[in-house]
Amino acid sequence: MGRKWNNIKEKKASKDANTSRIYAKFGVEIYVAARSGEPNPESNQALKFVLERAKTYNVPRHIIDRAIEKAKGGSEESYTELRYEGFGPNGSMVIVDALTNNVNRTAADVRAAFGKNGGNMGVSGSVSYMFDSTAVIGVEGKSSDDVLELLMEADVDVRDIIEEDEQVIVYAEPDQFHAMQEAFKQAGVTEFTVAELTMLPQNEVTLEDEALAKFEKMIDVLEDLEDVQRVYHNVDLGE
Repeated sequence: MGRKWNNIKEKKASKDANTSRIYAKFGVEIYVAARSGEPNPESNQALKFVLERAKTYNVPRHIIDRAIEKAKGGSEESYTELRYEGFGPNGSMVIVDALTNNVNRTAADVRAAFGKNGGNMGVSGSVSYMFDSTAVIGVEGKSSDDVLELLMEADVDVRDIIEEDEQVIVYAEPDQFHAMQEAFKQAGVTEFTVAELTMLPQNEVTLEDEALAKFEKMIDVLEDLEDVQRVYHNVDLGE
């Protein structure tokens, strides 16, 4: 089940470094979460989650503060959460999550990204049934046995635990995310290499040559779209 999370993050952060696009997307996500309840992470679980995730991507403090202050200031700017599903070359599957203040623009942009790069949009549910919603947390400085023991003591239901790249990655049901995080913090772990709610494919496919090149370009185009927050897929990219 391992996905080499640090490699994926580093590749994405490197690609977006010049434009700070990844930080702008976090700004929107933090703003939306802050508006969903109190703009205080101690009383707003959605905001607490996105702030923990932002820390693992090294989002600058001023981006976070600006988004929260915007929410506190009573901004009327509103965003809609959207999910698109589609297909790439040779049976590859893609899920696109977006936050947008212009639904028509986003739908057109996502459709074009699929259509111009060898893919096509599917209907709702055409792809997501082949993915599992999963909580993922990564820590350093502990063995998988230590992690399993402390999570069992906290009654956290774990799907899988693996060691990769000098870290331990834990996979669990989405509703276990906060319990898992709290168990780590009670054990003195306050920094996470990964803190995600994600969609993991039940099975991966391998693409070759031209099909792989087309697919990678399609994913790059989708991730570069202003309104797209996350892209999930079932292709083994060998990261």
